[in-house]
Amino acid sequence: MSGRTFAIINPASGGGRTGRDWPEIQKKLEAALGTVTPLFTDGPATPHHLPAANLARDATDKGADLVIAVGGDGTINETINGLFHDVSDGQAPAPLGLINTGTGGDFRKTFELPADLDACIERLANGSSRTIDIGRLTFNADDNAPLARHFNNIASFGMSGAVDRAVNKARFSKLFGGSFAYLWATLSTALRYRPQAVRIRTESGWDEVINVGTAAVANGRFFGGGMMMAPDAAPDDGAFDLVIMRDTSVSDLFKDSGSLYDGTHVENEKVIVTRTRWVEAEPIDTAPVLLDIDGEAPGKLPARFDILPSALTLRC
Repeated sequence: MSGRTFAIINPASGGGRTGRDWPEIQKKLEAALGTVTPLFTDGPATPHHLPAANLARDATDKGADLVIAVGGDGTINETINGLFHDVSDGQAPAPLGLINTGTGGDFRKTFELPADLDACIERLANGSSRTIDIGRLTFNADDNAPLARHFNNIASFGMSGAVDRAVNKARFSKLFGGSFAYLWATLSTALRYRPQAVRIRTESGWDEVINVGTAAVANGRFFGGGMMMAPDAAPDDGAFDLVIMRDTSVSDLFKDSGSLYDGTHVENEKVIVTRTRWVEAEPIDTAPVLLDIDGEAPGKLPARFDILPSALTLRC
């Protein structure tokens, strides 16, 4: 493969496994793709600092023809934010490839990308390219500073934001894998979480105050370590699937075994599903309603979510 290929590596992802395995990953990547220039993140992301985003911006400034995110869903999201740093409209300046080595692995599931490293590299080398939509949102950081971010998979608010914070603090549960860590965090968070009143507006004129358990603005289908939150979402249809779980209790989450994992939760009378190109959400009460953005928790409502159609080329 000709051109300049850069890899954005989060060595801490997967409990440090990514950093330990990188020499072998690089060897296999270069056997399939040619020379790969590695760029390593220097620490965890914060609401105001995205290490992988800065590296992705450097890669495009150096004329990257392909940027590969090596890490978890958070690393993918940061890399995409770097690709869109100077893009107010239109397409990102370089295609994106994925080597998922992190805790969740939700984004790749929408595209049926393999988890196995060798199979993933083969798809990178021989697979096709496709354009997908990207989400953009504005929101408040925890310190109330206004922020803007892009997201590739699912941005949500409510209990999911609290779950993210629990997962990111977890140590023991991550030893059993990403799916277990998210399930454990979801259960432990649900035991104490109470739905929060949120005013939600969409382009259709829909405007309601809802007691939100979790509301997902979905470009992809999966989040939370394999939960099929938006079973009908398509990342190239120019719209979000908005999935709202209202007045959600612990029993609603777990009484129908596997419903969040096979997508049948959308049949529940407490779940609202609609399609829209934009969403606005603002809290009714003073308690913060926390955001989840592709598995990270950088802030809270109020927020606005907009779709950017066909904005990214994905090598898959």
